[in-house]
Amino acid sequence: MEDVTADMNANSRYRSTGEPQLDKAVQRWLSWDKNPSTRAQVEALLAEGHLEDLRTRLCSRMSFGTAGLRAPMGAGLQPHQRPDRDPVHAGLALVPVQVFPRPAQQRRGGGLRHQRPGGERLQQPAVGEANGCGDAQQGRSRPSLLHLRPHPVCAVCGEEAGGSGGSDDHCVPQSQRRPTATREVLCCVEEQLEPWSSSCWDEGLAETSSLRTDPLAPMNHCYMEELTSLCFHRDLNRRCPLKFVHSSFHGVGHDYVQEAFRTFGFTPPIPVPEQKDPDPNFSSVSCPNPEEGQPVLELSLLLAEKEGAPVVLATDPDADRLAVAEKADGCGWKVFTGNELAALLGWWMFSNWKDAHPDPAEVRKVYMLATTVSSKILQTLARAEGFNFEETLPGFKWIGTRIQELTQAGRTVLFSFEESIGFLCGSCLLDKDGVSSAAVVAEMASFLHSRNLTLKQQLDNIYQAYGYHLAKTSYVICKDPPTIKSIFNRIRNFGGQGSYPKTCSGVQIVHVRDVTTGYDSSQPDLRSVLPVMRSSHMITFTLQNGLVATLRTSGTEPKIKCYAEYCAAPGDSDVTRLEEELRRFVAALLDEFLEPEKNKLTRRHL
Repeated sequence: MEDVTADMNANSRYRSTGEPQLDKAVQRWLSWDKNPSTRAQVEALLAEGHLEDLRTRLCSRMSFGTAGLRAPMGAGLQPHQRPDRDPVHAGLALVPVQVFPRPAQQRRGGGLRHQRPGGERLQQPAVGEANGCGDAQQGRSRPSLLHLRPHPVCAVCGEEAGGSGGSDDHCVPQSQRRPTATREVLCCVEEQLEPWSSSCWDEGLAETSSLRTDPLAPMNHCYMEELTSLCFHRDLNRRCPLKFVHSSFHGVGHDYVQEAFRTFGFTPPIPVPEQKDPDPNFSSVSCPNPEEGQPVLELSLLLAEKEGAPVVLATDPDADRLAVAEKADGCGWKVFTGNELAALLGWWMFSNWKDAHPDPAEVRKVYMLATTVSSKILQTLARAEGFNFEETLPGFKWIGTRIQELTQAGRTVLFSFEESIGFLCGSCLLDKDGVSSAAVVAEMASFLHSRNLTLKQQLDNIYQAYGYHLAKTSYVICKDPPTIKSIFNRIRNFGGQGSYPKTCSGVQIVHVRDVTTGYDSSQPDLRSVLPVMRSSHMITFTLQNGLVATLRTSGTEPKIKCYAEYCAAPGDSDVTRLEEELRRFVAALLDEFLEPEKNKLTRRHL
């Protein structure tokens, strides 16, 4: 490292904040930063006296959350920098060597998805170039992707070539997936307190370095080859009369969904032209999240009406999540929830597996996975069909870890999901994949069409056979952490010290699971099978009438979320009554356990 004393002396002309620790942090940053744009941000904050903003940026560092290391791009240690200039990324670069010292071809890569202030994402070629600069500075040879690519292809890159794959700084195998590895990763990050050297400001270094390689073409080929294992009816797909519309939501999914359809034997879907190409400003949508449903799918639905396409597929900007809409009978569109799509995909994957494996004994080695706040429909399918189902904590990293463990033990994981439209068919990746899921849904729709069925009709068939699973998500806003703590303390001592509630809305609670404390009344030893998470609150109640509800604090927002589901018995098809019972139960749960009026909580529904 260079001696920065001279630079710090040169920066002493800037006004003092009146706080010695903050002054030191400001001087240190200005001694590092040679980027005019980010340097100007700090200088402006200093000149205008925005001390709280300076403290946030310069006196603390990013930390792992549910979704990895997430932050806007900008000046300081809390925002992201270009990977080659950021001390955090410098620390992450040490992880494959120090934490997982295996040959490069065996390592799973890390992932960097960068976002500029105001939601504008750094284009992937710039990310790849910056990674290449960092490797060249340190004398490392590592694949550095210099093209736009979606999250699933990044995962293939990480798994197959030791490259900079993945997303959201979920770097290296299980770095976010097991507590020990997370601590080791954080140690590497903390060791790297400043950028590598002045050479990191040489933006042309990656272009001239002999250490840089670009493995995009072989990685794309590898990914598409993996998709063939998910295609069951290629001949039928080639004859499919259905049209499909696809929106990539101003992201990177267009080329890959087109190629995935060709891999399955389909004519590629019709793209929404306004949303086909990457646009970091997401100029045609109010929110670049297809989970928001019909309001953000307006252009897709209009194009589908014009083209006579009965199915709309929408991948989010990095193409790891998938929304699906289908033309409803008569008029309008049915936008499927994540839980409904999971029911369809779970049924589809098991039906095709079963056709290929007539031996009933083989089913005992088959698994499906879901996060604990997602629908219990896979659990119901598993009980009826004889395969295994497991829950994980929220976040696909937990699912990825379990897939890895099961496949290494010789088990088959057919399907995994989280309710926020994140799906993984098969187990060739360890993360959700909107690209392959789009092709699988298209094949399912084509197959059902050949049987004179729609996706919605098949969903109803599944619910008739296994019981309706109706879900409702709501939340309350609470910006006072002590109030949140008090609410959950009251729940844990509802009927006296250490006694959880026994009823809700007059219905008996048969099981309580509290992963914050590690308690689970359904287990013989009263210990939760899921890992303990003391950093947040999450309590699940199972009621005698088939209702299941989870109260959970958000890791990123001042919210207490409520995920509720009515798991009805097969044959109970009075949906209107079931929906009304679910609505009344959720209202009662919030009133009895959270006391919104007393605690001045603001109610919201999703």
